[in-house]
Amino acid sequence: EVQLVESGGGLVQAGKSLRLSCAGSGSTFDDYAIGWFRQAPGKEREGISCISSEGATYYADSVKGRFTISSDNAKNTVYLQMNSLKPEDTAVYYCAADPRQLLRLWPSEYDYWGQGTQVTVSS
Repeated sequence: EVQLVESGGGLVQAGKSLRLSCAGSGSTFDDYAIGWFRQAPGKEREGISCISSEGATYYADSVKGRFTISSDNAKNTVYLQMNSLKPEDTAVYYCAADPRQLLRLWPSEYDYWGQGTQVTVSS
């Protein structure tokens, strides 16, 4: 079983960048696809991007071209580089692990979740 901890959230102005980190412990990321999700108040959890243990990636249309997912296997960490941030990107951001590595963005397919990190983008 893998434990996940997100970091890197904060308050930023529109147009700026943030990099989120998802650090894993208890199990290597070699056994999982890692996904990033976000949830704004009153909205459903939305899948943003995911990466397989071999580096294949997938992005939701809402963030394609602005966000980049990457991994550092030596550190057992996955990153989400977020550029050109917009106020509508404001949400709690979660990372999650999928042992089947389906490389999709359905929350129900992810077995392990971090506690989330708040991202607030001001206009």
